[in-house]
Amino acid sequence: MKIAAEDTFFKKKKFMRMNGKLVDFSTPGVMGILNITPDSFFDGNRYTTEKDALKQAGRMLEEGASILDIGAQSTRPGSELLSAEEEWNRLASPLDSIRKEFPSAILSIDTFYSEVAEKSISHGANLINDISGGTMDPEMFTVISRLKVPYIVMHMQGTPQNMQTNPLYENVVKEVMRYFAERIQILVSLGVNDIIIDPGFGFGKTTDHNYELLKHLDLFSILERPVMVGLSRKSMIQKVLHVPSEDALNGTTVLHTIALMKGADILRVHDVKEAMEAIKLVTCV
Repeated sequence: MKIAAEDTFFKKKKFMRMNGKLVDFSTPGVMGILNITPDSFFDGNRYTTEKDALKQAGRMLEEGASILDIGAQSTRPGSELLSAEEEWNRLASPLDSIRKEFPSAILSIDTFYSEVAEKSISHGANLINDISGGTMDPEMFTVISRLKVPYIVMHMQGTPQNMQTNPLYENVVKEVMRYFAERIQILVSLGVNDIIIDPGFGFGKTTDHNYELLKHLDLFSILERPVMVGLSRKSMIQKVLHVPSEDALNGTTVLHTIALMKGADILRVHDVKEAMEAIKLVTCV
């Protein structure tokens, strides 16, 4: 399904400049997850050596990933918080190697630290993916404004350490929508216009909250920004199907299909090939 601006009342931003090229969001794309961590929730996506990270980066690009999202800190529920210095020390060398090996690739850095964001951009990264939407580091928006790079703002209730303790909402869709409206307003006032939104499936939300957001994902077009979804192998699949993350690929593809049909522009995934196949089939409808 190709999402054309003329088909909807609200017109999403269709292009962003990344790594010297215009990225077109009128057809959905895939962001490949590259975790340089020893403790991400899905052990099939942990790359603790530089050689393994390079190999996986190449594989994801060959399979069709438009963007690689590199993360050096686990943000699974209850994960231990690394300092900015620790995160950068883990990230710096792999980032340099990936940029050198794949100079034309679009590289995103998954961080909520403004210090790590700034260093990453100076080392060749092209955009920042912040799970906290600027709430965990008050300097993040200022740094993004100065760097003039695209920014992914995600919704999360709480922090990775406590977000799943007891997430509560009166109306999860309205509250997440209000959050984005407020964050976008602040960013635009600082001169940041290249903004992608991510509802934050699994971040401070129950299974019911997650499916309510997915059910109404099309409503987020009112914000006129590309929508990214991170559904890959998450607990909202595992809990319904009673399977571990290793067996959640089929469920992931089902949810990706639903998200695409409701207007998702970017799928953030562990399994690039399968996500690309879902996009190819859905865009035929």
